Amino acid sequence: MDINTLRSLATVFMAIAFFGVCWWAYSPKRKKGFDEAANLPFADEPQVQDSVISSGSNNQSNHKNSHSNSPQAK
Repeated sequence: MDINTLRSLATVFMAIAFFGVCWWAYSPKRKKGFDEAANLPFADEPQVQDSVISSGSNNQSNHKNSHSNSPQAK
């Protein structure tokens, strides 16, 4: 066995390993676990109430209106 045969076998093995990892990562059986893992950074944050979100959007619209009379807007 020469070095080129060894390189060819290594390339084939790496291609099979790559496709195996892709198949594992995108498998429908793994979706629930990955979704839970994706939300772990947010697990310790307190829940935001809807009233806080709606009042925040009103503040943003008021903020936009306060700058409409600025000299740069003309």
